[in-house]
Amino acid sequence: MTTFHLHAHGITVEEILRNPPPSVLYEEAIRHEPGTTIADSGALIAYSGDKTGRSPKDKRVVKHPLTADDVWWGPVNFPLTEMGFNINRERAKDYLNLQPKLYVIDAFAGWAPKYRLKVRVICSRPYHALFMHNMLIRPTDQELAEFGEPDFVIYNAGQFPANRYTTGMTSKTSVDLSFEERELVILGTEYAGEMKKGVFTIVNYLMPRDGVLSMHCSATCNPQTGESSVLFGLSGTGKTTLSADPRRQLIGDDEHCWSDEGIFNIEGGCYAKAIYLSREREPEIFQALRFGAVLENVVYDDAHHHVDFNNSTVTQNTRGAYPIEFMPNAKLPCVAGHPTEVIFLTCDAFGVLPPVSKLTPEQAKFHFINGYTAKVAGTEQGVNEPTATFSPCFGGPFLVWHPNKYAELLAEKVQQHNAQVWLVNTGWTGGPPGIGQRMKLVETRAIVDAIHSGELRRAPTEVDPIFGLHRVTECPGVPAMVLNPRAAWADKTAYDTSARQLAASFEQNHAAIQSGRDLGAMDG
Repeated sequence: MTTFHLHAHGITVEEILRNPPPSVLYEEAIRHEPGTTIADSGALIAYSGDKTGRSPKDKRVVKHPLTADDVWWGPVNFPLTEMGFNINRERAKDYLNLQPKLYVIDAFAGWAPKYRLKVRVICSRPYHALFMHNMLIRPTDQELAEFGEPDFVIYNAGQFPANRYTTGMTSKTSVDLSFEERELVILGTEYAGEMKKGVFTIVNYLMPRDGVLSMHCSATCNPQTGESSVLFGLSGTGKTTLSADPRRQLIGDDEHCWSDEGIFNIEGGCYAKAIYLSREREPEIFQALRFGAVLENVVYDDAHHHVDFNNSTVTQNTRGAYPIEFMPNAKLPCVAGHPTEVIFLTCDAFGVLPPVSKLTPEQAKFHFINGYTAKVAGTEQGVNEPTATFSPCFGGPFLVWHPNKYAELLAEKVQQHNAQVWLVNTGWTGGPPGIGQRMKLVETRAIVDAIHSGELRRAPTEVDPIFGLHRVTECPGVPAMVLNPRAAWADKTAYDTSARQLAASFEQNHAAIQSGRDLGAMDG
């Protein structure tokens, strides 16, 4: 490796490993990170310490005159002064400057050359470097040699706490973003997902400004026709699982953009939930967790280093990060044409929404802005069981503009390209947790397959009297009673009461977003 320095960033550490291969990062992690080891599959097992999920209440954005009017301030974007940011950045640099060795990953966000960003990650943990090596788009040797100055820099000093007495701090954790400085500073959390979602937040500001819709969704395409579809949903609703379809090409599992030219993946890898993962249920993802992948916070046996994916002793939010080319159906480069199908995945904790509904343009905008789902246990700190919530645009914690900005872009593109929007419930049927049961994955797959084949466009529908949704009444592989949520409940009166309460909460939440009120129940 050639000599590389970070003097332009105020970092004077002499030993810098820039874009080392996974084999080197394995060696570094085993030597220098206690507890890090190798699974029998070849994946690197690493631990993120106290924080095993995102810390959305500690995410802050610098309130600057140039961008203050663009940002949706409130429960998602907490304001931070320029001085507060400068103090935290200096604190991060001081910590990084005390390290004997640092790791730098220079890579790209965005597969479309016209829109891609150059991102530089500076960190002290090999595990973090390997994680971002996987999650960003890896440059070729020539691209790395010609990389030049980055568009954004991430200072990951997560092992060092924020000073709680700094103005604007509420804990020892702080994830701070400055659009003017084009920098992200991480203190007090070693959860690698903060870097990934930090990049997504950056893209969520820049792309809509240029008329490009940034989306918290997975995406696939038909290898025969090239037609694509996108699946929106929060972590745990099935984006990654349902996009791992061997009959379709994978564009990406989590973050995309929809431009005038089509869709493109923002990332170079996938970040799959690993809890209860099995070779039988999700063979593609299971096989991807091999040498070069990172397994976070999993439990393994000492004798054989075999991972127990059913063990949630450390956290429910166990994860696997791997390059997208580890998926056998990945489409490289990760770009595709305009989507013909737009699918909203919602995990309904009350068990009252139909398994699949065909949305009108007005309903699509309404449900996109609401983004109803349930927080899945372990995805965030302090969440230990499914909890009903609203997350605008199915990605509330990562929005920068007001949700209307993203909803208007979605409506424009759906209309322009004649896409059909669907609402698919991957949550409960027959009642809430403890009474009903989670929708079977095989039935949800059958629904998504029928959407992709075009069969559901021709299927009969029935207007739900409470939600007004056009509920699909026939779908191959799904029992008729399952397609009718009221019929799946033993207590019909209880269903009616619960459904009316949820429908009322939809209206209340939508009104709150439009009025700009603080959304206390919102995800993040």
